[in-house]
Amino acid sequence: MDLGLTGKVALVAAASQGLGYGVARELAREGARVSICSNDQPGLEAAERKLAEETGAEVLATFCDVTKPGDVQAWVSRTVERWGVIDALFINAGGPPPGLIKDITDEQWQAAFELTLMSAIRMIRAALPHMTNGGAILTSTSSSVREPIEKLALSTVMRLGVVGLVKTLADEVAADGIRVNNIMPGRIGTERIDFLDQAAAKREGIGFEEVRARSIARIPLGRLGKVEEYGRAAAFLLSPAASYITGASLRVDGGMLRSI
Repeated sequence: MDLGLTGKVALVAAASQGLGYGVARELAREGARVSICSNDQPGLEAAERKLAEETGAEVLATFCDVTKPGDVQAWVSRTVERWGVIDALFINAGGPPPGLIKDITDEQWQAAFELTLMSAIRMIRAALPHMTNGGAILTSTSSSVREPIEKLALSTVMRLGVVGLVKTLADEVAADGIRVNNIMPGRIGTERIDFLDQAAAKREGIGFEEVRARSIARIPLGRLGKVEEYGRAAAFLLSPAASYITGASLRVDGGMLRSI
């Protein structure tokens, strides 16, 4: 299928590694011009080189701490200065740390709010004036918005706010030809999942492999997802090929969630 992304301009946040990089790579493979950002300067530079080498696409990399409004605006402005328009925006950020609600401080709640919810609002606010040809916005949340995950309260609460943002915004911008959707990764093989499983193993006093096997046992397809599988799903939702899909949430989880 031709996704219709050739020549389109796509912003991809937190794209130096993991899911963000996977989405940027699939968009680039489909012919999009990709503007990536990250707060990891060495990782960002490496990702820019790798994307260009792997795909031959035009890639623009900008340092950006998505919790800082000025950084977000600078990233968007630099992209528009280069290519004149924005056709797609993939909203993404690293996850807040794990912990029990009784142990989470006010400072940690505020930091999670800035990282997960306010960053999404600021990216949208900065990009919308430049989406003059319509286009698509896609947020990345977590399976926890449907089924809470133990000790991930910060992530769950803030990402539920992002889902509410998606549903509300989808109505507001539909008349402008802009679609807004959400994608929910399950257990995808990334550095984040490794970190969470290592933390669980340490907390429970068991081996990493035991934790990993236990989590895989809950997935009907019997394995972790691949970054490219997630990236392809995101690229589709950001593309003109998904032109009649808005206000939706897509699960990419190998069937892990049992909710209907």
